[in-house]
Amino acid sequence: MKIVTSDLYEKQLKAILDLIAQENPKYAKDFKTYLDAVILNIPTKEKKYKKSFYFNDEDIKDIPFQGCTIVFYVDKSNTTYVVLGITAK
Repeated sequence: MKIVTSDLYEKQLKAILDLIAQENPKYAKDFKTYLDAVILNIPTKEKKYKKSFYFNDEDIKDIPFQGCTIVFYVDKSNTTYVVLGITAK
């Protein structure tokens, strides 16, 4: 399965990284590096994640990540994982 990110996710991530970078640019870079690793591991850890709090669909799941939630969709028909968004708590 392949992994794709939505435009909304990209915009939300940029906003979060900009906020973090204002306080600590190194932490923003580390945050992004670790986040990329988490996303790349979605296919092997998909079953570990619970149904999304935000959507009533078993194929949409949440990944808790350092005070944020990453929401992704399992598109079985296209064998794709779609990262829908990231929210900061």
